[in-house]
Amino acid sequence: MKIAVIGQSLFGQEVYCHLRKEGHEVVGVFTVPDKDGKADPLGLEAEKDGVPVFKFSRWRAKGQALPDVVAKYQALGAELNVLPFCSQFIPMEIINAPQHGSIIYHPSLLPRHRGASAINWTLIHGDKKGGFSIFWADDGLDTGDLLLQKECEVLPDDTVSTLYNRFLFPEGIKGMVQAVRLIAEGKAPRLPQPEEGATYEGIQKKETAKINWDQPAEAIHNWIRGNDKVPGAWTEACEQKLTFFNSTLNTSGLVPEGDALPIPGAHRPGVVTKAGLILFGNDDKMLLVKNIQLEDGKMILASNFFKGAASSALELTEAELVTAEAVRSVWQRILPNVLEVEDSTDFFKSGAASVDVVRLVEEVKELCDGLELENEDVYMASTFGDFIQLLVRKLRGDDEEGECSIDYVEMAVNKRTIRIPHQLFIGGEFVDAEGAKTYETINPTDGSVICQVSLAQVTDVDKAVAAAKDAFENGRWGKISARDRGRLLYRLADLMEQHQEELATIEALDAGAVYTLALKTHVGMSIQTFRYFAGWCDKIQGSTIPINQARPNRNLTLTRKEPVGVCGIIIPWNYPLMMLSWKTAACLAAGNTVVIKPAQVTPLTALKFAELTLKAGIPKGVVNVLPGSGSLVGQRLSDHPDVRKIGFTGSTEVGKHIMKSCAISNVKKVSLELGGKSPLIIFADCDLNKAVQMGMSSVFFNKGENCIAAGRLFVEDSIHDEFVRRVVEEVRKMKVGDPLDRDTDHGPQNHHAHLMKLMEYCQRGVKEGATLVCGGNQVPRPGFFFEPTVFTDVEDHMFIAKEESFGPVMIISRFADGDVDTVLSRANATEFGLASGVFTRDINKALYVSDKLQAGTVFVNTYNKTDVAAPFGGFKQSGFGKDLGEAALNEYLRVKTVTFEY
Repeated sequence: MKIAVIGQSLFGQEVYCHLRKEGHEVVGVFTVPDKDGKADPLGLEAEKDGVPVFKFSRWRAKGQALPDVVAKYQALGAELNVLPFCSQFIPMEIINAPQHGSIIYHPSLLPRHRGASAINWTLIHGDKKGGFSIFWADDGLDTGDLLLQKECEVLPDDTVSTLYNRFLFPEGIKGMVQAVRLIAEGKAPRLPQPEEGATYEGIQKKETAKINWDQPAEAIHNWIRGNDKVPGAWTEACEQKLTFFNSTLNTSGLVPEGDALPIPGAHRPGVVTKAGLILFGNDDKMLLVKNIQLEDGKMILASNFFKGAASSALELTEAELVTAEAVRSVWQRILPNVLEVEDSTDFFKSGAASVDVVRLVEEVKELCDGLELENEDVYMASTFGDFIQLLVRKLRGDDEEGECSIDYVEMAVNKRTIRIPHQLFIGGEFVDAEGAKTYETINPTDGSVICQVSLAQVTDVDKAVAAAKDAFENGRWGKISARDRGRLLYRLADLMEQHQEELATIEALDAGAVYTLALKTHVGMSIQTFRYFAGWCDKIQGSTIPINQARPNRNLTLTRKEPVGVCGIIIPWNYPLMMLSWKTAACLAAGNTVVIKPAQVTPLTALKFAELTLKAGIPKGVVNVLPGSGSLVGQRLSDHPDVRKIGFTGSTEVGKHIMKSCAISNVKKVSLELGGKSPLIIFADCDLNKAVQMGMSSVFFNKGENCIAAGRLFVEDSIHDEFVRRVVEEVRKMKVGDPLDRDTDHGPQNHHAHLMKLMEYCQRGVKEGATLVCGGNQVPRPGFFFEPTVFTDVEDHMFIAKEESFGPVMIISRFADGDVDTVLSRANATEFGLASGVFTRDINKALYVSDKLQAGTVFVNTYNKTDVAAPFGGFKQSGFGKDLGEAALNEYLRVKTVTFEY
C-alpha cells in the first residue's frame, strides 16, 4: 500500500522503518517542525531514504483546513494514513482522504483514558491492566472504532517510562505494523467503542500535579509515579517547591528513623533516611521516594536532603581533562543550538529531551569503555560541570556508591597500620546493630580484645535482606550487563590484592592464621577465586533443545540460567576470608545479592571485605555483612521468606538444622559443606619421603583447622613404624608461636572453647587406649596454643577414630600388608565423605582405590591440593552442593525453560 506516516519521535521512526520492511511504499512523512535546531527522528530517517518530509507547524486555522497543506498532502496519493503517537490535530479532510482512511495509536485500553496523558492516568488511577489501542481516526476525541487492542499487567512500581519501555513502545510498534497488515489483507475490524467505562482526563501539567496528602499511601504513590519525570508531582515544604520522583511501596524492612521533614497538609512528617524519603498516607502506611528535585531544578538523592553542599570539586588529571573535552563534544552534537557548552550549560534547559538522554548515556558509555552510567545520572547532574564531576568520580571508582562514613579501629601491627571496620554492613553503609549491641572479638595469640564488634539482631537481618532484595529487584546490579558485572568483580579482586598484606594481618590477628600462610592461602586463594568467577559472568548461558513439533506448526525450546535472588551465606571460622570468597564470588557472578554471616569469633576480614566492595563500585545493597550469633542471625536467614538460597559451611549438626529450616520456611535452595573424617591411605609402595611430608600437611596445615584435614591415616604394616618415627621427628622441628613471626609453623587455635575441646578430645583418646606418641597438651604460654599431636594404635571403635578433632591431631591406624579391600572398607565406614587420599606408586591401585573411596575429593600422591577451577564438596553427611569450579555457579542459578510455537 501507499502510506502517509503522520507523527513524530522514535516510536514514529520505528513504525516507519518496519512498514518499509514489510514492503509498503511510504509516499510521505509529516512530522513536527525542528525544535531548537534539531529535527525529529522520524523526519531524519525519512530524509535519509529520500522520502518527502513535511514539517507543518499547523494543519488548520480557525477550525478550517489550510488549503496549501491539503494540496501538498493530496498530491502524494496515499491509500492509508498511519498516525503513530501523533500530537497534532489533523483535519478530517486529511483523515478521510485515503481509500482506507486513517489509523492512530493510543496508549490506553480505550474507551478508558481518552486524552493526551493516558499513560499518566493509567498509573494515577492505579489500574491493574494497561495497554494500547489502535483505532480508526476520528476528529481527535479518541472515540473512533477500534481495530486492535493489546493489554499488559501494570506492576506496582511501574512509571510512565518503565511501562512505555517495557510494553507500550515495543509492542505498540508491532501492533501498528499488524494493523496495517490486517488492512492490506482486508481483515481489519471496525468495532464501535463502548461508552461503558469511558473516561476522559485532561493533560497533566505542573500546576495540576500538586500532591493531595489526604489519601492512602498507595494513592499518593500512584500520583507520584503517574507524574514521574513529566510533569513531576510536587508539594511545598521547607519554604520551597519540592518535586518527588522514583516512588515505591516496597518498604519491607525499612524503619522510619532519621530527620523529620514537615510537610504542610501531610498526615505525618516525612522522614529522611539512608534509603530515601519515607512518606505517609492518611492510612499510616509508608511509601519511599528516592529522588527530589529542588526549586532551582537541581535533582538530588532524597537521602541527601538535609546534607550540606556536595564535596569540593575534583581536580582533573590531564587524561581526565581529555575525556571531559570529548564529552563536551558529545554535548555539543546533541545540543546544536548551544553556541558553546560551558560548565553551567544545563542539558534540559538547552532543549534536550528524553531521547537525548538515551543518546548521551550511550555515547558516553562507548567513549568511556563501558562505564556504568544510567539515564538517572543525567537527571541527577544536568549541568555539564556537574556531569563531568559525576563521570570522573565513576571513572575513579569513588562515586557516591562508594562513599561511606566508616568508623575504623586502627592498629599499628606487623610493621603497618591496619584500619578495620567493626560495624554491621547493610545497604552500603556501616551501621550499629539494633540497640547498639556489641561483643568483643579476641586475638587468639594472647587472649586480648582486638575491638568491639556490632552484634546483629533479628531486625538487622530483616533490614539487610530488604536491602539485598531491593538491590536485586530495583538496583543497578540487575541492570548492568554480565560483562560489566565481571569487570566489577575483577576490580574487587584487584583491590583485595592491593590490600593483601592488611587482610592477611587481620586474619592472623582475628583467626590466628600464620601470616605467611594467610598471604598465600587465606587471602591469595580468595583473590584467585574472585578472578576466576569474574571470568564466568558473561559465560553463563542456556541451550536450545529439540522437542516434538506441534505440527503443522514448529517449536523452539530454550533454557535460561537466572540468578535465584537474595542469598544467605553462613561461613566458618577456620578460613574466614577464603570461605567467604568461595561462596560469595560464585553467588555474585551469577547475578545474585547476598547477606553474609561471618563466624562470630572471626568477623573482621569479612567487614574489611565489605569496605573493599564499596571501593570496587559494587552497588549498595548487593553485599551485606552481619557479624552475630548463628542461633540468631543464621537462624533468621534460614527462616526468612525473602531469602532464596543458603550456602553454609560448618558442622553436620547445624547443617541438618539449617536444611530443615530452609524446607519449612519457603523451600529455599541450600548447599551444605559439613563435617569430615577424611581417610588417608598410605601404602608401602609409596614415596615415603613425600608421604611423610604430605601426611604432615594433611593434618597440621592451618593448625589442623581444615575441613578436609586427614582425620585418620591408615598406614600399611611394613612401613608403619618408620612412618611414625619420621613424623614424630618432623613434629618436633615445628615452631609453635606468634603467627606474625615469619618463621612460625604453627599458630594458636582459633578460640578458647576450641582449645578446650581439643584437650578433651586427646584425653578421651588416651582413656580409650590409643597411644599418645607426642603432644596432647596446651602450650604453656599466653594465648590458645596447642601442641601438634600424634596418636597411634587407634582402633576402629574408638571415639578419636570416628569423630573429627578439627585440630592438629594425627590419628594413625595400621592395616595388614596387601589387604586393599579391608582398608577401603574401614576408610569408608564413616558417615562423612568430604575428602580422602591415597599414596602409592602403583597406578592401578591408585585408580582402584580412588574409584572405591566414598568422598567428594580424592587426592592421589598429594593432599590439600584445591584449586579455584576444581569443584569442592562432600558426600553423605559431609553435605551436598559444590563450591569452586563451574559447578558452583549452578548452586546460585535457576534454570527456566521457554518454549515458542511458530
